[in-house]
Amino acid sequence: MSELNFDGPNFDGLPGVRFSALAFDVDSGERVFAHHENDELDTASMGKVFLLHTALQMYKDGTLDLEERLHRRPSERVDESGIWYLMEQDDLSIFDVALLIGAFSDNFATNVLIRRVGLENVAAQVKALGYTDSGLHDFLRWPRPAKAPRTLSTGTAAELSDFMARHAKDEFWDESTNEIFRRWLGAGADTSMVASAFDLDPLAHYNYQRDVWVWNKTGTNGTIRADSGIVMTRTRRVAYAVFANWEPDTDRVVDVMPVMREAGEAIHRFL
Repeated sequence: MSELNFDGPNFDGLPGVRFSALAFDVDSGERVFAHHENDELDTASMGKVFLLHTALQMYKDGTLDLEERLHRRPSERVDESGIWYLMEQDDLSIFDVALLIGAFSDNFATNVLIRRVGLENVAAQVKALGYTDSGLHDFLRWPRPAKAPRTLSTGTAAELSDFMARHAKDEFWDESTNEIFRRWLGAGADTSMVASAFDLDPLAHYNYQRDVWVWNKTGTNGTIRADSGIVMTRTRRVAYAVFANWEPDTDRVVDVMPVMREAGEAIHRFL
């Protein structure tokens, strides 16, 4: 990839915060910005994109039907992120469960889909994609038992931005199947990070707004902010991933979020 030279976000300006970041033109490979893009960071819910991808791969393989209905179990309930725990409906189609994950990073839906898809199948799919430092390592549970994986998911900006670019280019399946994946993420209601630079309607932005189209996935917890996706105009497409980690028992959100927006503004200038 060639390098674009202009002032981008200052990823070195926050002592105690680690960033992994990369943004590049999907079609030319020209870089918008890069910072420790091969560093593996904790990515909170970002790994759920690999669960969605694996579900679609199983659908294409004929081992999973998107119309199959899944019944949730009380033991799989995790509050906070999502809306299914607030709903009365106990069973949904796999398509709708996946939509809840894409739209609201729904934790309850994630656990239900993991039971059907299998973490071992997700890990095998990530390996088949060629990624070595990214993945979904566990289901949602709190507190995390001593012998459980250390964290829900990890990733590098290089691998996640590549993953998004390959989806944008319809590399994995036919266009209509790739479109399912993009629509799941396109329903995402969290536009608070990199995507905030584009001032989107957070509840309805799977289309051009002021000549920019964004679809993305985010991940958050008390020490993590992560955002990865695609920003495009009618002539150019940029894949991006920006991850930030900081130490437990410190609150760096108000410091990190402006840097996330600066990353989006750099992409906006490039486009």
